[in-house]
Amino acid sequence: MDFDTFSKSDFRAVKVKECSAVPKSKKLLKFVLDDGTGTDRIILSGIHAYYEPEELVGKTLIAITNLPPRKMMGIDSCGMLLSAVNNKKDSDEEELHLLMVDNHIPAGAKLY
Repeated sequence: MDFDTFSKSDFRAVKVKECSAVPKSKKLLKFVLDDGTGTDRIILSGIHAYYEPEELVGKTLIAITNLPPRKMMGIDSCGMLLSAVNNKKDSDEEELHLLMVDNHIPAGAKLY
């Protein structure tokens, strides 16, 4: 990927207003996010194996907000939350960590 491609991605701080498990899905969590626009943003993420929904409410996360909507389980997911993934020590098993930033960073703040 070249710098132009990277720079087209719109990285924003988003605040988790609500988070819930998606019915009939083992993996998906549905996030209702404040992205600073005044309109709630819905993003679905397949991270239920790593987080329970209630522990994420109130957190400030990083999302790519200018991706086209993607339908999952009949719900439009409007963006992608960023995570770090690595293998657990001395294991082939992966662990995932959502990128969380300081809560003083306002919703909608652009990352460069």
